[in-house]
Amino acid sequence: MTVRATILAALRESHEGLDTNALARAVGLHPNTVRWHLGILGDQGLVRSTPERRQRRGRPSVIYRVTADGVVHGRDEYHLLATMLAAVVAESPDDLKETAYETGVRWGRYLSEKPHPSQPSDNDAAVERVVALLNEQGFDSETEGETICMHRCPFHDLAETHPEIICTLHHGIIDGALTEAGSTLRVAKLHPFVRPTLCTADLESPQATPRNNATARSSASAPRQKASATHQRS
Repeated sequence: MTVRATILAALRESHEGLDTNALARAVGLHPNTVRWHLGILGDQGLVRSTPERRQRRGRPSVIYRVTADGVVHGRDEYHLLATMLAAVVAESPDDLKETAYETGVRWGRYLSEKPHPSQPSDNDAAVERVVALLNEQGFDSETEGETICMHRCPFHDLAETHPEIICTLHHGIIDGALTEAGSTLRVAKLHPFVRPTLCTADLESPQATPRNNATARSSASAPRQKASATHQRS
């Protein structure tokens, strides 16, 4: 493994990022050497740097984090997609889209890590875990309210030509990961390529709809019951 590949590997393992000194200790190199390689990785768009947020006085450290391109750099990011597509084709379905979705759900559950029993299983925590999973796969995701925003598609070219398969797989991955995280949320609508570098997934809880419908049915039936009672008394 090259020096820069080792630096990228160390940054991938750190969700909070590392400063130069911490990164130098992790890879066993002098900080000046690490700083030089970080400059090259930054020029390639594989790492980004931000000042450390700190309360105490003094010059803040510079924290380095891997970018979405850095996450997938040096590896075959089509391997997962090829494996999933092979599963879709192998089943020879009549409804290819439905099978693609179910395949995505299974892989979403497989790729996810079940929360520890002591950890909360609320929807917010589940969405955070799903976003982290998507980022591990190179989607460069974040949340905005009840929406997951994906600023990078690792399978962009295929998604443009075969969205009915690729985007449906992504839909299933998110739903499967949410299920594994113990969330009641599911993807209500996936919006591919809202912009050239943005796809969004609107989340909602399907359990909310039956409750609302039940309330509506109860309210609608009340006048009929009252009218029936009045008729019987007359």
